Amino acid sequence: MPHFFVRTNNIDIQNKTVKINDVENYRHIARSLRARVGEKLLLIDENQIQYETKIINITGSEIECDIENHYPSKRDLEFDLYLAQSPLRSDSQLTVMEKATELGVRGVYPVITDNCAVTMDIAKKKREKWQKIMYEASKQCERAKIPDCFEPSDLNSILNNHFDRVFVFGERSTEISLKNYLNKFPIKKFEKVLVIIGPEGGFSQKEFDFFKEKNFPIITLGDLILKAETAVIVALGDIIYEYKG
Repeated sequence: MPHFFVRTNNIDIQNKTVKINDVENYRHIARSLRARVGEKLLLIDENQIQYETKIINITGSEIECDIENHYPSKRDLEFDLYLAQSPLRSDSQLTVMEKATELGVRGVYPVITDNCAVTMDIAKKKREKWQKIMYEASKQCERAKIPDCFEPSDLNSILNNHFDRVFVFGERSTEISLKNYLNKFPIKKFEKVLVIIGPEGGFSQKEFDFFKEKNFPIITLGDLILKAETAVIVALGDIIYEYKG
């Protein structure tokens, strides 16, 4: 069932109807999908309420739907997961933004590290495109809340935000596996967790020293050498899997 974001001021709960009249959604539904009266749409508002609807009328600028059912969305993690990741070139970064969204992150911090393949200026120019990818991915995987692509910055600036837990994943790490670490120090419900992942060239020695000074656990992903975009998927997936609740 196609999934779209709507505003609560377009929803009439008393009469069980929704009007879709913003240009982007209207064009997508009426022209790209060529939806017809009687077809189903899944809508979600900014309060994270999902609406199962059926199209009852389509005009030249508006789509009207009947609400058949509505309920709070459950497509969310029980803790706040964030990613600080060194941007990659071209399509690889688009994959990172898409998959991080699917895996439930609240936001992505593009972090310019010593071996980063993308400069700060280029990252700032691409931020809008990365945010759009996260928006589209949210629709595809029926996420209730669209994650944020934050302003590109450095490690120090990102860490000025409060996080309850910070994990660094590095290809040179032999310190501890995520499973063993979380068996000792499990993530708790509602904790704010930051995952830091470097570029294809890895973190510099200076950055590893910085992490050790901060007493951040440096987690290994095993003996295999992973591409940076693969490491993002594996690291986030492992954290979700090992979360005990």
